Amino acid sequence: MSTVIIRDAVPADVARILEIYAYYVKHTAISFEYEVPTLSEFESRMKRTTKKYPYLVIEQDGVIQGYAYAGAFVGRAAYDYSCELTIYLDNAAKKRGYGRKLYETLEMRLRKLGILNMYACIGYPDTEDEYLNRNSAKFHAHMGFQTVGEFHKCGYKFGRWYNMIWMEKIIGEHKTL
Repeated sequence: MSTVIIRDAVPADVARILEIYAYYVKHTAISFEYEVPTLSEFESRMKRTTKKYPYLVIEQDGVIQGYAYAGAFVGRAAYDYSCELTIYLDNAAKKRGYGRKLYETLEMRLRKLGILNMYACIGYPDTEDEYLNRNSAKFHAHMGFQTVGEFHKCGYKFGRWYNMIWMEKIIGEHKTL
């Protein structure tokens, strides 16, 4: 029987997390980055994130299969009750429920931090192709997110233009403070 756990990411995880992310940079338009970040750049990104937000990994039998984290939404004080989410799974580890488990854990942690709105910025094709499909949007909809905006032909990768959608999930009550 295999063991699956979700835990906070630590600096020793950066190389494996970057390995997972590199696939998406090199082979998909899911990430709009053109070049895989260096290990030190990726570690710096993680350190900045973990100063305020959760950064989680899911592992099966001691091997990281994916990761998810929250980050600042827009970066102004008025948005402190909102955050943007990111999730990536090892390309060979899909359809195992890892994404759902990561997001459920992340949402629980964010509620405890007082986050009320979660956002996801998702590459979205007019027509699905070998670089980008609509699976991420479908996953987020399954997790309770709703599309709240679309930007047309704003990302260019692999010689093609891609759209980007914003999806939102409200997880708390908006009271006057």
